[in-house]
Amino acid sequence: MSTTWEQLEGAALTLARSGPIKDRLADAYRSHLAFVRIEDLPEVLREEFRACRDALTRERPLRGEDAVRATVRKMSASEADELACSVVRLFAAIVRECAIDAANEAAMAANGAANGSRNGAALTAAVLNGSAHDGAGLNGLAAGARIKNGVPQAIAL
Repeated sequence: MSTTWEQLEGAALTLARSGPIKDRLADAYRSHLAFVRIEDLPEVLREEFRACRDALTRERPLRGEDAVRATVRKMSASEADELACSVVRLFAAIVRECAIDAANEAAMAANGAANGSRNGAALTAAVLNGSAHDGAGLNGLAAGARIKNGVPQAIAL
């Protein structure tokens, strides 16, 4: 079972491939976005996701097609582009939310180890920039270490 984060990543990667934008958008919805449960999203992203989902399923289908195909068929190319951008922004936003949550958890753990010598906000910043006590950053790599290429790392830059 894929996580919400993985489904949004899959949708963003589907949109990044070659092919007509309307086909990529329909495929991103059917293969990934349809499996995202709104209650699994951070509260701040739920309304934007709901708007994307509704924008992709608003048209009544003709015989032999589903609501997504009917909707993208009636969309202009610029509408499809904007909706695709919204999906990518949702993925970037969930990556940021997960990074903030992880940094806060690491800061709280490090705060206990630091015997109160730094406050939580300073530790959060230290964890995010890779200068925490052991030199490990948010992704567990030493500060200055080269990160493997990947979508989450590229977006975090």
